[in-house]
Order: sequence, then structure tokens, then C-alpha cells
Amino acid sequence: MSSSRFDVEERQDEDQEDLHDDDLQQEDVRRGSWFGRLLKLLILLAIGLVLLAQLFYFMQVVFYRWYDPPTSALMRQQATVLAALDPPKSIKHEWVPYDKISRYAKEAVVAAEDSGFMDHGGIEWEAIERAYRVNAQAGVIAQGGSTITMQLAKNLFLSTDRSYIRKAQEIAIALMIELVLDKRRILELYLNMVEFGQGVFGIEAAARHYFNTSAAKLTRYQAAWLASILPAPRRYDKNRNSAWIERKTRTVMQRMNQVSIP
Repeated sequence: MSSSRFDVEERQDEDQEDLHDDDLQQEDVRRGSWFGRLLKLLILLAIGLVLLAQLFYFMQVVFYRWYDPPTSALMRQQATVLAALDPPKSIKHEWVPYDKISRYAKEAVVAAEDSGFMDHGGIEWEAIERAYRVNAQAGVIAQGGSTITMQLAKNLFLSTDRSYIRKAQEIAIALMIELVLDKRRILELYLNMVEFGQGVFGIEAAARHYFNTSAAKLTRYQAAWLASILPAPRRYDKNRNSAWIERKTRTVMQRMNQVSIP
């Protein structure tokens, strides 16, 4: 009898252990299911935020089809830097309509920065691929392969940080710009918002800062010189007699007749 009772109690203990194991498995399933739902929710939230950001950028691009931007992300960043100087400095910027800008200035920036401006859709994929190979070999982001449209996207909306995430956003905004704006408007925005020196933004401020003239009266040489400093305007603002800039200016002048502008 005692042996039979012992067997029954042992089977009961085993059944309880099996039930306990089943409960633990069900709890693990519930926990896993809860984690999976949370992960999906976080992914959907992240996608939603990205899409919302794209909508925000797109609406601003649409706005700039008819209205001139009073400032840009790069201007605001540099304004903070200039305000911290002793003595503090301010941004120099004056908007000038497309028709009031020297033709030489338009030809020069296209020749220097983006000779295929009139032909591409905002992105030069071959240039980006070349830049990627150079960056991969160097181990750092040394080149960007940016067109005028991509530079405009970066100047208007983004930071100067170099990362592939920022580059991807720059490409996305550039495609929006090309979709909404024509080439004339893109070049007008670029010439008015691009940085030409420490606190110097736009072709009008640059013409007055370097040559004491207006954007409308820039000569062929002056326009080519301004276009030549665009890769590093703050550096050449302090080193205006650079032999390298002089050589590049001559090269830009030779190319100006070979490019098309809107």
C-alpha cells in the first residue's frame, strides 16, 4: 500500500512539475510576444518620424518655390560661432534677384562646382560612387560628390557634419528640390545662400566683401575667383593671395564658356 501511495504521490509531483514547466513556457511566449510587439511599435514609430521629417522638408522646399529664405541652417550655425567671438560679428547677407546677378557669376559657379548642372536630376551618381571609393580607401569621409542641388539642400536644411546618414538625407532633399523647383530657381537660391567666407553668405555680400562692388557688376575674373574659393571659403577669406586659388581661377575662366546656365 505504502509503495503504491508513494508511486501516486511521485506521479502527482511529476504532473505538477510538468504544469509548472508549461506555465514557464507560456510566460516566455507571452514575454516574447510582448517584446515583439514593442519592437514592431518602435520600428513603426521610427519610420513615422522619418516620414514626418521628410514631409517637413518637402513643405519647406515647396514654400521656397515662391518665397526667398531669410536664413539657412548653415547661417544659423555660423551666427552662433560669430556671436561668441571677441568682438562679436554678425552675418553678412543680402538677397539679390536672379536677373540682378552677373552672368559671369552664374557661369563661374556652374563651371567650378557642377558642370553637369543643367543635365542631371540633382544627383551625380557616378561622382558619389567615386567619392565612396575614395572615402573607403582613406578611412574617413574626405569627398562628398555633391552637386549644386545637393549643396543647396545641405546649406538650407542640414548640419555640416560628415556622415553617411546626413548624406542620405542630403540626397533625399536634393531630389525634392529638383522635383519642385526649376534650374533657374535652384541656381538663384544657391547663389544667394552659399557661404563665401566667415559670415559672408550670398553672391551680393561676397561681391561687396571682396571687391567692393555688386553682384550685377562682377567681372569675369572676379566671378571666377569667387567660385574658386567655394570649397573652403573661410580658409581663403584669410588667404586671398593663394597661388592655388589663382591657378584655379584661370581654370574656371577657361571652362565658363563650356557650361550652360538657365
